[in-house]
Amino acid sequence: MRLSVVIPVYGCREALPELYRRLSNTLIKITDDYEIVLVNDNCPQNSWEEIENLCKKDGKVKGIELSRNFGQMKAILAGLEFASGEWIVVMDCDLQDRPEEIIRLWNKAQEGYDIVFGRRKDRKDKKTKVLLANLFYGIYRFATDGNYDGALCNFSIVNRKVIDSYCQMREEHRAYVMYLKWLGFKQTAIDVEHDARYAGKSGYTLKKRIDLALELLTSQSDKVLKLFIKLGMFMSAVAFISIIILVIYHQVAQVSVGWTSLIATTVLIGGIEIMVIGVLGLYVGNIFVQVKKRPLYVIRQVINGEKE
Repeated sequence: MRLSVVIPVYGCREALPELYRRLSNTLIKITDDYEIVLVNDNCPQNSWEEIENLCKKDGKVKGIELSRNFGQMKAILAGLEFASGEWIVVMDCDLQDRPEEIIRLWNKAQEGYDIVFGRRKDRKDKKTKVLLANLFYGIYRFATDGNYDGALCNFSIVNRKVIDSYCQMREEHRAYVMYLKWLGFKQTAIDVEHDARYAGKSGYTLKKRIDLALELLTSQSDKVLKLFIKLGMFMSAVAFISIIILVIYHQVAQVSVGWTSLIATTVLIGGIEIMVIGVLGLYVGNIFVQVKKRPLYVIRQVINGEKE
């Protein structure tokens, strides 16, 4: 297979027919040896029914139904492990990623690159979503000492040898773009047009975004732990100096400092201790989840293809 397109499907059933039409019209301009892999991540709109119809209509469409909702990153992994293309495109199902841009990604890859990312030059998302994304990437760059561009998206084309290496990484908490950046290889990015959502709404609520950010930060870097060690040393030094100052103030000025300062200091240090223990608990929780070595996804059924 020359080219595969992997698409996790959740919450955008209405977009699938139009997505298929535009993809088919685009991919045939590159090669007729292609496949479209649609991974149903237990979509609440019963997108599997629409995927079945597309699979019956066109043998180039491969449908994968997961047994439950495993999340976007694991749905992508399932599609990658089933895809057989020499080159693999990953994109969203809501048509915010324009299928027509695949031609530009393909042409850029043929210049000798193993990975070509799409960079969203003008995001059609809510300002709060963009702001939170930029904030997260800023913290992530600090925590991992990496150079990550928040404008990059999952929309990309990647060579098979890179995908094989990506699939060997069996971490529970996954991030497609960040893992590809970590792998290295020869990579670049091009600006792509970003459209408004064709149908449905994002499955990532604010709570899910915060949870995902915490998972990625604590699973990819120990810098947060080191930061709290430094914070603890700083607070200990401040407390020690404060005690000396209070003793001198009491002895020289003959003024009773009372219990206020003691209670305030105790509450402050206690709060920091609880916060540090909580962060440590996140790291231990990540270890607990990882050592169980459960499958990252479970497949209920496949149409138009079996796993190699």
